[in-house]
Amino acid sequence: MRRSLLGVAIGLAVASTGINSAVADEFTVADIEVEGLQRVSAGTVFSAFPVNIGEQVDPAELADAIKSLFGTGLFTDIEASRDGSVLILTVRERPSISDIEIDGNKNIETEMLMDALSGAGLQEGQVFRRATLERLELEILRSYIAQGRYNARVKASAEELPRNRVAISLKINEGTVAAIHHINIVGNEDFADEELLDLFELQTSTWWNSITNADKYARERLSGDLESLRSFYLDRGYLDFNVESSQVSISPDKQQVFISIALNEGPQYTISEINLRGDLIVGEEELRKLIPVEEGDVFSRARMTAISEALAFRLGREGYAFANVNAVPEPGENNTAAVTFFVEPGKRAYVRRINFDGNVSTRDDVLRQEMTQMEGGIASSDRIEFSKTKLERLGFFKAVEVETVPVPGTDDLVDVNYSVEEQPTGSLSASVGFSQDSGVILGANVSENNFFGTGKRVSFGVNVSDSVKSANVSYLDPYYTVDGVSRGFSLFARETDYEDEDISSYLLDEYGGRVTFGYPTDSITRLNFGLGYTRSDIKTGAFTSQEVLDFVEDEGDSFDNYFLFGSWRRSTLNRGVLPSDGYSHSLSLDVAVPGSDLTFYKLSHKTDFYQPITDSGRWIFRARTDVGYGDGYGDRTQMPFYEHFYAGGYGSVRGYEANSLGPRATNNPNDLSDPDPFGGNLLTEGSLELIFPTPFAGDSRSMRTAFFLDAGQVFDTERDFDPALDEVRLSAGVGFQWITAVGPLAFSLAKPLNDKSGDETQVFQFSLGQTF
Repeated sequence: MRRSLLGVAIGLAVASTGINSAVADEFTVADIEVEGLQRVSAGTVFSAFPVNIGEQVDPAELADAIKSLFGTGLFTDIEASRDGSVLILTVRERPSISDIEIDGNKNIETEMLMDALSGAGLQEGQVFRRATLERLELEILRSYIAQGRYNARVKASAEELPRNRVAISLKINEGTVAAIHHINIVGNEDFADEELLDLFELQTSTWWNSITNADKYARERLSGDLESLRSFYLDRGYLDFNVESSQVSISPDKQQVFISIALNEGPQYTISEINLRGDLIVGEEELRKLIPVEEGDVFSRARMTAISEALAFRLGREGYAFANVNAVPEPGENNTAAVTFFVEPGKRAYVRRINFDGNVSTRDDVLRQEMTQMEGGIASSDRIEFSKTKLERLGFFKAVEVETVPVPGTDDLVDVNYSVEEQPTGSLSASVGFSQDSGVILGANVSENNFFGTGKRVSFGVNVSDSVKSANVSYLDPYYTVDGVSRGFSLFARETDYEDEDISSYLLDEYGGRVTFGYPTDSITRLNFGLGYTRSDIKTGAFTSQEVLDFVEDEGDSFDNYFLFGSWRRSTLNRGVLPSDGYSHSLSLDVAVPGSDLTFYKLSHKTDFYQPITDSGRWIFRARTDVGYGDGYGDRTQMPFYEHFYAGGYGSVRGYEANSLGPRATNNPNDLSDPDPFGGNLLTEGSLELIFPTPFAGDSRSMRTAFFLDAGQVFDTERDFDPALDEVRLSAGVGFQWITAVGPLAFSLAKPLNDKSGDETQVFQFSLGQTF
């Protein structure tokens, strides 16, 4: 005969259950049976039920045991009874979740909501607890309120299904983000409301702020604005500044937000003295040179942080990679503060291993040969950073990052990890493209600055355009020796129709080759030397200019010239493609040596200067110059006309047609058209640019937009040379460059500023697949 011992239901305390007086005595449990199980295993019940077969139990112990079983949360009801010495547990399981459906959410992703449900124990196949669902409903609503969606609604429901299952449904009405109607700042005396509000990301509602969502309240954005406010005051010496309170209130219709911020500015502090404390591995006199503040200066937390980083970096040069420098201000009398820099160099660190990541195409040894920091050596911050700069200068990578990581289990070893993001490296030479000066460019051409990831530069192929037909092959090994000596050679054949280049009408056939060697004199300077040979054949036509005809009559139309050439280049540019900082100077000389049919020389000097003008480095000032001069020597009084310099067009003076500036040729009697440009032996060019972030492109290193002012002209010192400033042509406009997967794209919109009658102007100029 079965007799009830104890009933336990949801919400009832064990102490309130009744115990049959007939069985109030202890009894020995001969067996335990469990009834009502569907999904929960009997083993799970026995492991949670602290009564074993053979034990004696009384009603109080049995009540505690059932309470433990109920604590698993698997059951909504548990009832205990006995049949003789057999203990029988009758249970009713909680329903399981068979399906979860979320509807109406747009600003919080479904995946994030599902993760939140799963974290609360609500996921398909799990036991359903209604109290948990109600609590989660409230938390989701709070998330929307944190976004400023005060009229959001969340309705959770559970539908019972057969076989003790439920389907959960979350119906969400996200509502709209309340707009900020007013921001009130109280307590500011030294700075106007407008100046402080300009620091805020949150703005009051206007038509523009509504479009940009700047007037939409969010708790995180307010926290960020308060931190900006705090930094603003601390960077101006207000050490006692404090935000006393920030209150957010909402209108009855929950559509408008009012923010009130109470602050205490406190006095402005100046620096009374500067001290250095700690283990000064580097001499105090040298460290003080890195502290560009003096007594009497206004205290600035930003400057103190920058100085601390500079001091730590200086210690890093000595191998103390984990040096820590903290600037601590100590307020004193008369609103002054003594600043103490506490120096903790730590132990000198050595590099265990240098690792590279992200170089899918480029071989490790190509990157490793750029390293000035060596494995096994003292970890020098200078060398680690300069190695990063050298990787960026290769032009193979869109971005390079470096991280110094301590080796686990040691206190004096680090690993240096370089992470690179590769970019197209063959896109700087034309293969298929179009430019306004050369027209359509077609051909089977391969030009790769990182050939098969070896770091070698290889180019070969055939190109055909409206004006030029060429075949070439070239090779350069920048690390012919481990010391960085380079070796290269090139062969070429080229036929140029200068009439199609809008230059005086003649045809020039050339072929030849060169061999070059380069030597690094230091980490940023190289000397290059070489020799070459060129065969040049000139073909005249019915409309060839008088200067060309006179030259051919005097000198002939075929020439074998042997060249010696050299160049010097010094560069601190931070990147090989689209740099943003540093400078480059180069000087080159080509000489057709005695024994050549024509003896002449060409001398060129180029500079390129970049200077970031904002802390973000995205606004940049650029200055460029290009000066060239050529002349004959020995029994030659001038350089050959086909070696002339030309100006105008993209990469020169934008806004004027390519090669259109400078002296004009003298038409022969058969040519009734306007005289064509003839170039000259003196080139002068310069350009100023203000580079700014490309709109809607984010922080992209593969794009560049700039306002520019170009100036330039070509002169011939042998023909009516009377240089004057008004002869230099000027233009201004905006330009765009983009490194694409198929080649560089570049265009400009330019306005000539002082063009004269006869000048050939061109407002829009572009190039695809051409070097720039």
